[in-house]
Amino acid sequence: MPPKKTLHCSFCGIPILRNEFHVTGIAGTICEDCIEAASEILKDFQIQTKKRSKRSELKFKLLKPIEIKERLDEYVIGQEEAKKVISVAVYNHYKRLLHAAQDNNEVEIEKSNIMLVGETGTGKTLLARTIARLLDVPFCIADATVFTEAGYVGEDVESILSRLLQAADYDVEKAERGIVFIDEIDKIARKGADNPSITRDVSGEGVQQAMLKLLEGTTVNVPPEGGRKHPEQKFIVVNTQNILFIASGAFNQMDKVIAERLNTNRIGYNQENRVLDKNNMMQYITAQDLKMFGLIPELCGRFPMITYLSSLDKVALKRILLEPKNALIKQYERLFIFDGIELSFSEDAVDFVVDKTIELKLGARGLRSIMERIMTNAMYEFPSSGKKKIEIDKKYAAEQMGEK
Repeated sequence: MPPKKTLHCSFCGIPILRNEFHVTGIAGTICEDCIEAASEILKDFQIQTKKRSKRSELKFKLLKPIEIKERLDEYVIGQEEAKKVISVAVYNHYKRLLHAAQDNNEVEIEKSNIMLVGETGTGKTLLARTIARLLDVPFCIADATVFTEAGYVGEDVESILSRLLQAADYDVEKAERGIVFIDEIDKIARKGADNPSITRDVSGEGVQQAMLKLLEGTTVNVPPEGGRKHPEQKFIVVNTQNILFIASGAFNQMDKVIAERLNTNRIGYNQENRVLDKNNMMQYITAQDLKMFGLIPELCGRFPMITYLSSLDKVALKRILLEPKNALIKQYERLFIFDGIELSFSEDAVDFVVDKTIELKLGARGLRSIMERIMTNAMYEFPSSGKKKIEIDKKYAAEQMGEK
């Protein structure tokens, strides 16, 4: 009787004893160890597939443009045109993401990044932050002034995405649907002939060039901790195709650039005899004006949505103090309620704060600094005073500001 042929595993080639568990098919045999290894691989694949499927679901709350603006109205006073433009741009951007998976149409809808132009303290950052909170998507703020060209002291533009990853708890797919707010973008305008320099403009045009692919949509190797890249560092791959970029800047003297383009030789009129609002030239801003200011044409093209924020007048500043959900006076009143004190502000005290803000040209951001100066001693003394009712009047406010 011939000896029985020894079986070998078709995967690993190891001999299989007759009493060992194995699976034999038409063309091969698998040993117990290889079956267990294949089972682990299958389980891991199924887990990863479920995770990808779960993460791929869009979980933000998409509101219609009118609904977005109504929610913005609760936090941002005035700036009606800017709120309308942002509401439409944000709605179209995330609507595009929601329908991208099931839309088999050959038409590819491109994203529309947003450029906000306005003086300091007009609400640019607040608008972007409020939008992110409404949609419940990752949000980060980056200051354009810290970026330099590769090889120079400073940060790479890719480090913007490091902040976004941190805001998304390093969930890459969640970060890829977030919002990035780039502040002070006017500070990286290239130096013109009127500003000669013998040194290289390492934080100007070179940084603008580095931003182009990032803004348009590309795959970027992002250092998790931010800062400069180095060869031994591990990177996280992020696709910026669906990240919404909102840039902002004060663009000082931009009104003169706009006036020159409109050729306002006669007071209040241009060559076409169109009546112009000389007190608010920002409303006529175009990509051409951004180019004349010092942004390269390619960068201007990456921000098709351009809107302006008007300077805040006395009425708007007063409303900011009193009306929004997070109004400063409401915040101070709430803080004193915790101490059992009913705090109130007289009408002339509110007017005093607004007048000082306009005098110092600080915008809405200046309201808090002035209110802090007025309220510091009150917050120090009143909780221990035993008083149950306190009113801040103009006389007290002026004394705290060092005025008689």
